Amino acid sequence: MATNGIQVVEGNPHLRSLLSWHLQQAGFTVHQAANLQQGRDIFLNRQPRVLVLDIDLTDGDGLEFCRWLYQNYQPLMMILSARGTEVDVVTGLRAGADDYLTKPFGMQEFLARVDALIRRNRAMPASTLMEYGDLRIDLVQRRVYFKGEVVDLTPQEFSLLYVLAQAGGLPLSRAELLRKAWPDEIDNRRTVDTHVLSLRKKIEDDPRHPNLIQTVRNVGYRFNVEYMRATAQRYGRSSTAYSQAVS
Repeated sequence: MATNGIQVVEGNPHLRSLLSWHLQQAGFTVHQAANLQQGRDIFLNRQPRVLVLDIDLTDGDGLEFCRWLYQNYQPLMMILSARGTEVDVVTGLRAGADDYLTKPFGMQEFLARVDALIRRNRAMPASTLMEYGDLRIDLVQRRVYFKGEVVDLTPQEFSLLYVLAQAGGLPLSRAELLRKAWPDEIDNRRTVDTHVLSLRKKIEDDPRHPNLIQTVRNVGYRFNVEYMRATAQRYGRSSTAYSQAVS
């Protein structure tokens, strides 16, 4: 299975180096992070397919980070934790993890679990493309194309666009968008308005009269699925990629 590498988010520098070294010896490209903040930044920039996550970090809630990843990106995730009760394991798996490994553990078991995790998901597509009319969203490369040109989006703008498109035309409140598209807890809902305005300037033919990202009065915003389908038909493109992406 092709991946964009494995990200290791581990607070213990010796264990982080050891895990990364063994993964590299097994042929993986490895991205290392020492805390959740680094983990978020590296994930948004690198978009790894597999994440090994220590949830017992000091700069935030590892389980919340796991839930955010699952809700928005769904990488393959293995949790590492010194907490090993049945309740702990079940909580981690329900947060979105695919596997849960209790510390301390043997390196051969760790590698075997990573290998099994990838084998179980080998049938999953390596890339997903959302395409309609002039707009294309590459979910693996995290690139957006408008009228054949690459749109220079910030990582946060891409996350916002993806969450809106994934909703399949349903309106999302500003609070929902903050929860789903932002890696950190933010209370200022006007932040959403600012980023929507920036997105409209980059992907709308006329940002003053937007067709793609519509304002829903007293609610928030929605992605205009009807317009997307109409433009896809106008350009003679199949709606299969879109249907698969939002299903």
